[in-house]
Amino acid sequence: MSLKLQPKKWPGKIREVTLGAGNRQPRTVGGGNGLPLHTFEADFPHRPVLALEVTDINPPRWLDIVREPWEGLLGKPADAARKAAEQYGADLIMLNLMGTHPDRGGRSPDQAAIDVEAVLDAVRVPLIVKGPGAGAKQNDVLARVAEKYHGEGLVLHSACQEDYKTLAAVTVAYGHVLVSESPIDLNIAKQVDILLSDVNINLDRVLIDPLTGGLGYGLEYTYSVMERIRLAALGGDQMLNSPMICLVGEEVWKVKEVKVSERQEPRWGDQETRGINWEVATAWSLIEAGAEVVVLRHPDSLARVRKILDAWFAEGASNNTR
Repeated sequence: MSLKLQPKKWPGKIREVTLGAGNRQPRTVGGGNGLPLHTFEADFPHRPVLALEVTDINPPRWLDIVREPWEGLLGKPADAARKAAEQYGADLIMLNLMGTHPDRGGRSPDQAAIDVEAVLDAVRVPLIVKGPGAGAKQNDVLARVAEKYHGEGLVLHSACQEDYKTLAAVTVAYGHVLVSESPIDLNIAKQVDILLSDVNINLDRVLIDPLTGGLGYGLEYTYSVMERIRLAALGGDQMLNSPMICLVGEEVWKVKEVKVSERQEPRWGDQETRGINWEVATAWSLIEAGAEVVVLRHPDSLARVRKILDAWFAEGASNNTR
């Protein structure tokens, strides 16, 4: 007795968003017309992309395990970005401007712009620029960066329901991509995209960051919300069909199970292996939920997730391209 599968056809699809322009080598994400990774019944013109995080200052809270691959490069964003792209094979770079936060040095928007310029000169992959967190300082920093590097298709992280107008304006004016951030809530994710649409942002230039926790710290709730976002998008909801981005590294490397050493908990095994496993497990779960852009912190995690993606999207498995 044979079993014939009937492919599920959806009325909607995920928007295609192109990251990077000008001197960047652009990468397009989205475009799928089926459930995540359902290559046996749907078309996915673009596979998920992987980014590595670099920082403008030497991050004081990073664990030694995740600092080691960046030895001598932390706080040197251009050099770190070059290594991330050329040696570690990152599709994108995320420059975390944590040093602009008032509690971490309060570096100025002009200093941030200098760091962005150095990274843009060092690599040709698209660049995500992460500000210090919602508020006036983030608006000042990202607006300065957006203005100075207009036409480079930067990904500005991020706008939220309470604070979006400034970043929406500079996204439109200077040709960038904006991340729409919501606190693990489908309704707020939709509302932020509606607000952005109302101020004339083309949603083909928007990514949704649904926020997440690491494995064991709310991951299953994030997965459920992302799943509902994807189902709504495939059902035809034009306000929820933006590709999703997840900042995995910053969530994973702060959880107890990753931070505790083998000396403290011998039964937990090698701390480095455990940490990388934690990051990979979190990242792949979110890709299964629909993440199109995944930002990692440890290069070994990126290599392992890429290996899984390579196998999944192997030639002949589907009509997809990288």
